[in-house]
Amino acid sequence: MPTPSVQGADAHFSPLRLEARSLPVKLLAVLIGTLFLTLSSYITVPMVPVPITMQTFAVMMVGALYGWRLGTATILAWLAEGVAGLPILAGGAGGLAHFMGPTGGYILSWPLMAAFVGWLAERGWNGERPLLAFLSMLIAGTFCLVAGATWLAGFVGAEKAVTLGVLPFLLGDALKAALGAATLAAIVRTGNWWRSE
Repeated sequence: MPTPSVQGADAHFSPLRLEARSLPVKLLAVLIGTLFLTLSSYITVPMVPVPITMQTFAVMMVGALYGWRLGTATILAWLAEGVAGLPILAGGAGGLAHFMGPTGGYILSWPLMAAFVGWLAERGWNGERPLLAFLSMLIAGTFCLVAGATWLAGFVGAEKAVTLGVLPFLLGDALKAALGAATLAAIVRTGNWWRSE
């Protein structure tokens, strides 16, 4: 198997190889991705004003496995379901009000997170190089916290935004990045079990 290039996009960066699949398969992948993202919303630790969930982990995994184009499209489809009122956000929430409330900055950062992780995955920051995958996810998680706290500051002030919206999540985001990189590496080690030549 060729070694992924960090310089340019690798044609087979993911074991799923969705970039080579037909449109119906890609649409099915988007549907499965939105279900995975929704399930991640129900794994939650209630906190005020921002709950701890597995959403950012799922967002980064979709980006890493789907690539930046399909990954971003999947996140946008999922968020559109939320805007339409489907119970896809933390704790089964839905509706436009949640995008405009205290957690809006975190939510709106997710398409950019998926795009960033997916773009780097296509350039070798993936399961073939787990340390680089970890770094990409750590950077994406940090971006989410900065974007979320910036938005949250408009509701509670800058100091509380950092205290309530950043500090409690630092360790968890590092663990999610490590889990994501380990998951990608495990998929590679098992022989790229969804890859077909």
